[in-house]
Amino acid sequence: MKRIAAIHDISGVGKCSLTAAIPIISAFGIECNPVPTAVLSTHTGNINGYTFRDLTDEILPVCRHWASLGIYPDTVYSGYLGSARQVSDVKEIISLFSSSDRRPFVAVDPAMADSGILYKGFGEDFPSLMANLCKSADLIIPNITEACMLTGMPYKEQYDRDYIEALAEALLDYTRKYAVITGVSFDGDRIGCLACDGNESRYYFSDKYPGTYYGTGDIFASVLVSLVTLGKSVFEGAEKALNFTSRAIRETYNEGTDPRFGVAFEKYLYMLNRAEEETE
Repeated sequence: MKRIAAIHDISGVGKCSLTAAIPIISAFGIECNPVPTAVLSTHTGNINGYTFRDLTDEILPVCRHWASLGIYPDTVYSGYLGSARQVSDVKEIISLFSSSDRRPFVAVDPAMADSGILYKGFGEDFPSLMANLCKSADLIIPNITEACMLTGMPYKEQYDRDYIEALAEALLDYTRKYAVITGVSFDGDRIGCLACDGNESRYYFSDKYPGTYYGTGDIFASVLVSLVTLGKSVFEGAEKALNFTSRAIRETYNEGTDPRFGVAFEKYLYMLNRAEEETE
């Protein structure tokens, strides 16, 4: 059985970070080893009064204990990292689980910005720290804003394919193998991603629904990382991740539930393992 060490915070309500990653990774028949960076009552997007407990001091001891037991993950997968120290800790974890004959696949979702704006609480130097971590990654999964901050390219609200493809080309200097840019949309009806492996790039799109749906980036990344861990191509992983995420958004939109509390992905989890089998 493959193992993924998932380094994320965990929110009791909101279906993001580890709350999404654990069931999705497990649905693929992969063992998910969570490394919680913080515990929150809810995610922080458009919700006030949430509780928060920082777990930075536990990150390295958890992973060192695993290593002492001879437990080495096949993939190290990081999401939102709340401080420079946590970024540094992930780099140390990669080294901890590496040796002359073993190195985990490393996937980084550099969750730090959106809509041209750095998330609250991050200093101006944070993108450079994240860029340094991305240089240790085999796969990075930024949105357009994050891709711009990693590469130094100017952020544009209105863009064309040439701009996205130039951004992807620049991103490949910050990863060992693959880059997937999320949140790509050239019109008001379709939204998707661009996946790159250094030799070619492919777009994937699905229907765009009105509103903001929290946690969808974590859902997309968790499906993608799981499939690549199982040996699938970054293109197959990106396409299936987009289809699964879009299905969950559509279900939530049709139900009319509050999107702040996450999308209805649970009823489609059974499809993930089946989708993987169909590619055998």
